[in-house]
Amino acid sequence: MVDEHDVQTGTMGKMEVHKRALLHRAFSVFVFNDKGEMLLHKRADKKYHSAGLWTNACCSHPKPGEDTLVAAAIRLQEEMGFNTELNKAFDFIYKAPFDNGLTEYEFDHVFIGKYDGNISPNTEEVSDYCFKSVEEIKDSLQTHPQKYTEWFKIAFPKMELYLETASN
Repeated sequence: MVDEHDVQTGTMGKMEVHKRALLHRAFSVFVFNDKGEMLLHKRADKKYHSAGLWTNACCSHPKPGEDTLVAAAIRLQEEMGFNTELNKAFDFIYKAPFDNGLTEYEFDHVFIGKYDGNISPNTEEVSDYCFKSVEEIKDSLQTHPQKYTEWFKIAFPKMELYLETASN
């Protein structure tokens, strides 16, 4: 658990922190190929929330005391089956309640990487994946927002702004 400045305030199990809607540290990884397309994955149908929804390359929580960048790299390998250099892009806080009584209230560290090799997703975590252009994703978010995770709907415009700023 953390405060609004990302200072650790304690530790608690993932399910308990989501049940109690407490602010905690998380990370989101965005991966792009050489064409500038973003890697999306569809969450496995057995996930405890947001099952079957599309989102960025990988998302999770660091373990207590674990460096967030290290945790992001490990989880990317575990979920998508590849490694790539990741760099911190930005962070943000969001809160999103779910129908099952859980709430994501996260201080989300966002990392970005490039990758064009083989992808071997863990089927316990991922049911499908694809690369899409930023414009395709933007259009799809407007016409079919129900197909995407809540945090992706918040993080994607921030990533667009980050990419725009980085290219200038």
